[in-house]
This record gives sequence, structure tokens and C-alpha cells, in this order.
Amino acid sequence: MLSSLTTFAMMALTASAHYTFPKVNGGGDWSVVRRADNFQSNGFVENIQGPQIRCFQKSHSGASQTLNVTAGSTVTYYSNQGVFHPGPMQFYLARVPDGQSVQNWQGEGAVWFKIYHEQPGFGQQLTWSSNGKSSFPVKIPSCIRSGYYLLRAEHIALHSAGQTGGAQFYVSCAQLGITGGGNSEPPQKVSFPGAYDPNHPGIRININWPIPTSYQNPGPSVFQC
Repeated sequence: MLSSLTTFAMMALTASAHYTFPKVNGGGDWSVVRRADNFQSNGFVENIQGPQIRCFQKSHSGASQTLNVTAGSTVTYYSNQGVFHPGPMQFYLARVPDGQSVQNWQGEGAVWFKIYHEQPGFGQQLTWSSNGKSSFPVKIPSCIRSGYYLLRAEHIALHSAGQTGGAQFYVSCAQLGITGGGNSEPPQKVSFPGAYDPNHPGIRININWPIPTSYQNPGPSVFQC
């Protein structure tokens, strides 16, 4: 039988391998980013068909601040420690309807479009450029309409994804005010929950054996101006 001390040590080690995404552009934790439900536990979203897959929130409470950026500029999202699980980083945007508050809007419905996803390197194992990093720059498309947006950061950990429900989703949403944009409207938008199937080959995948020679990111294609 494991001693209580050993059990505690194992729990601490497991938690230390997990992470949150609490800030953008070097601001304070959870000031521009809506505080996710894993802010203390470093836990992950397991049920991709539940509401937490959107921004990892049950209450959908807004952040106290909004970051103003220019369309075409780069925003850097930060994790609270290195991302040490293998898997892709992905980023989505959703535009707040005119006349609504970015602090109160919940991002429901087919309003999300993808602006980045990470592909692995292939060889004797899959290699991910995000692995071990704690800062993740993403470019805001220059052609999208100005307005208030939610920027959704997502890392999908695939080390246990060989069975349905094994993938781990680390998610949070930042509040942005985007200026200097164009008139483009992304043609492909999805909802969270709803965008992902638990058995999608990019979500249910054994990355250990046989070693994959391709990888299909879940969600829509990346929007480009």
C-alpha cells in the first residue's frame, strides 16, 4: 500500500506536468485572460462535448481587462510552466456581436474560426515545436473586421490519446479589442462544444506505436486572409 506521503508526492508530480494559459503579452495572470477552472489545479478538459471545452469555464465570467491590439500584429500567449506533453497548439478567434460586452459575451454558437494550428515533425517519433515552451506567439489576421474578440488558446496533449477520452485539452480565452482591420468574414466557423468528435483521428490517436506518418488537426482549416 502506498504511504500518504508517497501518494501526495505522486499527485504533486502529476499536477506539475500540467499547465494553464493565464496571460497574454506579459500582463498579469487572469487579467486579460478569463480565469479558467484549472487556475489552481492545472487540470484539463476531458469531456470535449461539455461547455468547458469553450473557455474552460463553468461560469463564463469575464476578465477584468481587455487587451487592445492591431489587426496583423502578433499576440503572445503564455503558459504558467512549460508545455511538456506532446500535441498541437491551436488558436481560435470569435468576434463579439456589435453592441454586446466582451466581458459578458459567452461565445455560444458557430462563431469560432481557427487562426493557427501546429503540425508535428515526423520520424522515429512525432516532435512538436510547442514542447517545453511557455510562450506561444500567434498572428492576428490583418483582414478581419475590427471589434472585440475572444482569443481561444488550446493545447491538446496526446500522450494518452490511444483510447476515446484519453486526450487532454488545456484551454483558456483572452479578451481582445482589435483595431485597424479589414472587411473579411471567415467562411468556416464552428461552435464549442460541437466542433470536435471524440473519435476524430487527431483526438483519438496512438502516437507511440505504430509511429504515425501524418497528423490531421481537429477542427476547421486555418483561416487565411
